[in-house]
Amino acid sequence: MKAAFIGPFAIVLTFILGAFAATAYFVEVQVRDRDLAERMTAVEKLVDQKLGKDTNLMQAVLRTMMDNRAIEVAFASLDREALIREAGPLFETLRADHRITHLYFNGPDLVNLLRLHSPGEFGDLINRSTMTKARDQGKSMHGLELGPLGTLTLRLVTPWRGRNGILGYLEIGEEIEYLVEEIRDSLSVDLFVLVDKHFLLPQQWHQGLALLNRQGNWDRFGSHVTVAQTTRQVPSALNDSILASLRAGGTEVFKDGNRVLHLAMLPLDDAGGRRIGDLVVMRDITALQKTFQKSVTAVSLLSLLSGAGVLGLFYFALDRVERDYQRQHDLEHQLLRLGTEHQRILQIEKLSALGTMVGEIAHQLNNPLVGVVNLAQLAAREADDPARTRELLTEIHRAGEDCHAFIQSMLRFSKVSGFESMPTPMTQVIEETVLLFRQTESRHCPVEIRLPEQPAVLTVDPILIRHALFNLLLNAAQASVDEGVIVIALDRAASPDSGAPGWEISVTDHGKGIDPDVMDKIFLPFFTTRSDGTGLGLPVVQHVALLHGGTVTASNQPDGGTKFAIWLPDREQIGSN
Repeated sequence: MKAAFIGPFAIVLTFILGAFAATAYFVEVQVRDRDLAERMTAVEKLVDQKLGKDTNLMQAVLRTMMDNRAIEVAFASLDREALIREAGPLFETLRADHRITHLYFNGPDLVNLLRLHSPGEFGDLINRSTMTKARDQGKSMHGLELGPLGTLTLRLVTPWRGRNGILGYLEIGEEIEYLVEEIRDSLSVDLFVLVDKHFLLPQQWHQGLALLNRQGNWDRFGSHVTVAQTTRQVPSALNDSILASLRAGGTEVFKDGNRVLHLAMLPLDDAGGRRIGDLVVMRDITALQKTFQKSVTAVSLLSLLSGAGVLGLFYFALDRVERDYQRQHDLEHQLLRLGTEHQRILQIEKLSALGTMVGEIAHQLNNPLVGVVNLAQLAAREADDPARTRELLTEIHRAGEDCHAFIQSMLRFSKVSGFESMPTPMTQVIEETVLLFRQTESRHCPVEIRLPEQPAVLTVDPILIRHALFNLLLNAAQASVDEGVIVIALDRAASPDSGAPGWEISVTDHGKGIDPDVMDKIFLPFFTTRSDGTGLGLPVVQHVALLHGGTVTASNQPDGGTKFAIWLPDREQIGSN
């Protein structure tokens, strides 16, 4: 007894502990993902805020320049030296104090007049998105743009309108590498700015590295290259497949040495609306993982100790129960022997009842039949006396009517003697029988009805068919275990014996099936495997099928359970053939 209870109880405790660990893991994953999602939202908002703030600063700088009369005159007269002399000191102050890295003076035709950050380069056409949008829309335009050397720059272009029309366009910009550093310090995450290689040339990118005194590896990723980062090195475990997963909208967790890293990605669009790259957000969750593992380990150990204590108490309680059970063991064996004797007595009573019934039938039929034989002999000897012969024949007729009346009474009792056939919709018969079964069966076993799309109308006695189906449903309910579903189905099928066309009504349960040694006896009258059975249910079903010219079969199903099938002929189809 202890083994029977302790084992399952230990399994249940183990399952509960495993469920707790799994739940804790999923909660940790949800907390981890939610934290990263919140940081991603914060990164996105912080980028927008900082870019907006810097754009406003650059707008104020350009307005200040356009209010400077000396700068306006120099720009209108295309005097590069005067522009350098008047605007140069202001640009140096902006570069030193506000990280402004670019300042352009471009003519109305978008040809560059002066680059204050690189005075030796001028005369080229500036046709970037911000510049062309400012020209086409006649207002200030700003946005991120990728330079040929692999630098990402926030640019603001403003048309400069003079008294006689457009003087040209002022363009100011700042590289945003400082931005990822500020976000790292604010949100405690590392950032990697990746740019699609389709927008860069390897030679120019390497020139940009040398010019800005940076290090990088063009071949580190297949389709992207790193242009800014907050760590000295990109994690070695970060590869193209992880980037593809991040780009699809997922998150990734992997180990890089002793660190556990959690990554997600934001798209990076330029001023023209193109996705030129991605912003990878990386969080080091090593400390979080260790704290969580320590907590789960401590709680698991405490749960194991509690479970062991419960198992110990349960063991001692079962030991006492087992001693009590041992004292009752002999009494149970005695009761078992009494039960076996009781089964034998029930069988003897059944046989006695059968003998009594047969004797009563023989007695009821024997008396009138003896009279019929004697009267027939007298009628044969007195054939020359018509009056006497008619009298004897009248007595013979009366005795025959008595026998007929007795037989009719027996047949009315069994209700399966004769039948009145009529065209009957089989769908209606099945549904009515199932409804009656659901109303009368105490266990309320679920019943699934499977009917064909084509209506089936057969010439049958609906009362007898309902009687037979009700018996099969009751047997299925008694055989089903664990509230298994009973399936009743109507399908077109050929006769299993002659191949004639017809229909098959099947009732399938999900019980243990019928023992092969018993299968050949189930249709014998009075044969039953239940103590409370009469042994007449299946014989009645078989009788009904035979009255209709059909058959009934029983078979065990491969997945458990038994299928009883009544085949009925389709007389209209047989007649047409």
